[in-house]
Amino acid sequence: MHLQKLIEETLAKSFEVKHLEVLNESHMHSVPPNSETHFKVVLVSNDFDGVRKVARHQKIYQALDEPMKNGVHALALHLYNEEEWQAKSENAPVSPNCMGGSKGDNL
Repeated sequence: MHLQKLIEETLAKSFEVKHLEVLNESHMHSVPPNSETHFKVVLVSNDFDGVRKVARHQKIYQALDEPMKNGVHALALHLYNEEEWQAKSENAPVSPNCMGGSKGDNL
């Protein structure tokens, strides 16, 4: 199973999902083509009501323990309850292009 699909299925089983996006952003980084190493997760769940940001991240990392051991290098986490998501006009921040590794080299 591809890591993106595994992440989606794991989060869907672990949280009361109102909105879920798992985007493979590996192509924006210095990795081989078709890599699954860098992901952006946008998750809206009432499971986050009254939960601090750090604790939300901890819940995600706990749920994704196995995928994290299988090649995931980075997760950009955007975690909201329904009220917060609506206040953001139902849009997560856009991820910047990576400037690390060889992408930052002047050619």
